[in-house]
Amino acid sequence: MTSIASNAFEQDGFAIRSGILDNDECSKLIHALQDYELLNHSNAKQSVYALRNLLHKIEEVRLLAQSERIRNLVAPYLGDQYFAVRAMYFDKIEGANWKVPWHQDLVVAVTRQHDVEGFGPWSNKDGVVHAQATAWLLEQMVAVRVHLDDCDTENGPLRVLPGTQRYGKLTSEQLDDLRSKSAEHVCTVEAGGVILMRPLLLHASSSAQSPGHRRVIHIEYSNAMLPEGLEWHETVKANS
Repeated sequence: MTSIASNAFEQDGFAIRSGILDNDECSKLIHALQDYELLNHSNAKQSVYALRNLLHKIEEVRLLAQSERIRNLVAPYLGDQYFAVRAMYFDKIEGANWKVPWHQDLVVAVTRQHDVEGFGPWSNKDGVVHAQATAWLLEQMVAVRVHLDDCDTENGPLRVLPGTQRYGKLTSEQLDDLRSKSAEHVCTVEAGGVILMRPLLLHASSSAQSPGHRRVIHIEYSNAMLPEGLEWHETVKANS
């Protein structure tokens, strides 16, 4: 990766990389997700559109998080000593054509609640404890969104406000102010492409105009250990 590309990511808070996976690799990941859905959601009336905590649930997702191609995307920003800390799956389908308002990704998944300055409020998602984290920790993280389907302007692509990650954790008033002053970028991505982003980057997505699959595996990486008393819920070394 060139220094120009690296600087652009740090300036804008996101980057799009095409052709990271080929069609066969995307298909294998789709089948692995479908197999997990069938095994664990057999009573579901429709396809599952969101899954959490996948690093230790689906081997193919863990191997993806450890793969050299993904590592090469993350290493320029987190150095050599980094690890995956969470993996999720999202889809947009008819009947689950959701939208997400402008926000920052502020929460991390941990093993248990332990009161530490700067962490909280606390929540429980699918049986796992989550807490809003300090800005310092979130600045030591990179999220990788691996697209398994083509994502164009019609099926609810990610929208971002470039550079807003540089303002730290925002109040609702600051968010509204930046929203009114900033021009958004619509992240269209072909299957096998990747969006890299900083968690503090303001982002949103609309409902799809033409509902269809928009399958994304979202993997978060960090190079920082949590304060004493807190432990990451999932950790997978990127060089294992």
